[in-house]
Amino acid sequence: MTTDNSKHQQRQQKLKEKVDSRIAAATDDKGLLLVITGNGKGKSTAGFGVVTRAVGHGMTAAVVQFIKGQWECGERNLLKQHGVDFHVMASGFTWETQNRDEDIKHAESAWQAAKQWLADPSIEVVLLDELTYMLTYKYLDLNQVIAALEQRPEHQHVVITGRACHRRIIEMADTVSEVQSIKHAFDAGIRVQRGVDW
Repeated sequence: MTTDNSKHQQRQQKLKEKVDSRIAAATDDKGLLLVITGNGKGKSTAGFGVVTRAVGHGMTAAVVQFIKGQWECGERNLLKQHGVDFHVMASGFTWETQNRDEDIKHAESAWQAAKQWLADPSIEVVLLDELTYMLTYKYLDLNQVIAALEQRPEHQHVVITGRACHRRIIEMADTVSEVQSIKHAFDAGIRVQRGVDW
């Protein structure tokens, strides 16, 4: 037993030295661009988790929800109580509207709110929820989006969520996470559940 504990301690000490070395080498501070993409469930939830964490540290945040319709949003209900500004595209899912011109108009309106917050140094965290779809469907101009991200205040953090994130945004991002779908309750005929799915 003592030998096992001794080996464990040696392994953990080596790990600690590696981690400590990486922590000591990380000396830069900057606003991060985080991308949460992939086909799995939980991308928006993860994005809202970042906003919640920031607000918990007393930081300012703003959220633009692309795609989303008139559904109630538990995260919005909570975060608005803590001073987080929201702009919701609110035109409904694209498969419901079936009107490209109207969808583009709503996307451009939401993007104007996003651009305003991306230029505001008093906003420390901006969540662009489901932005990737606006680029995939060509509702927004990719070059304009990239320019706004590049020109944002130096210490502003931005989180982008949605499937099939454009490679140019992935390349410029500091952190990219891909959420994979292993299994989803909806595929088994289970309705979306309040407080868990929305």
